Amino acid sequence: MLKTERSAVMNLEGAIRGARNPMNSWSKMDSYYDEQGNFVLGPNDLDLAKRLAHAGSDHRKYLRQIFVTVDITAPLYWWKEFDTYKVGTTANSTSTMHKIHAKEFSREDFSCDRMDEGGLALLDNVIAYLESERQKFLADKDDKQPWHNMIQTLPSSYNQMRTVTLNYENLINIYYARRNHKLAEWHVLCDWILSLPYARELICVKDEK
Repeated sequence: MLKTERSAVMNLEGAIRGARNPMNSWSKMDSYYDEQGNFVLGPNDLDLAKRLAHAGSDHRKYLRQIFVTVDITAPLYWWKEFDTYKVGTTANSTSTMHKIHAKEFSREDFSCDRMDEGGLALLDNVIAYLESERQKFLADKDDKQPWHNMIQTLPSSYNQMRTVTLNYENLINIYYARRNHKLAEWHVLCDWILSLPYARELICVKDEK
């Protein structure tokens, strides 16, 4: 299971203005803001943006200045793979260490959508154990043993939400490295990438080639 929420794309105007700096071609800018306040690339700017995006990473530096923020809820086993993309990304997560005891454990806390009956039965037993340890810890927070039991028993299918900041260059790397991955979570993320403004023109650069 993977869920994206509250995504936003920022600094598209600044990025395209910077892309025109090398040739001092600012007078050719034809982008504008529509009635909803969205920045719309004009034909001249879009043509330049596409040509630079297709010219390779040395020429598409402006894509590193198109910033994206999004809240991603995903299992810990997926976050371990996402951490490959540490360069140019930032993530603030909900705290397992501080808040693991804050609510009752349930199936909804875990990515178990592709488990069979045997797997679900095992997970239910783990959830019951985690909840019993949580209750012990709530009853006596000076006793840290139940807390350690929760932390060290917690399955990697446990869902965690992180607020992530990336840029369009990151997203090119992620999209082409993971769009055919066997984990379904990556397919959900790649679909989200395709939903971003000008993703087909500026992120899917290898497809158009």
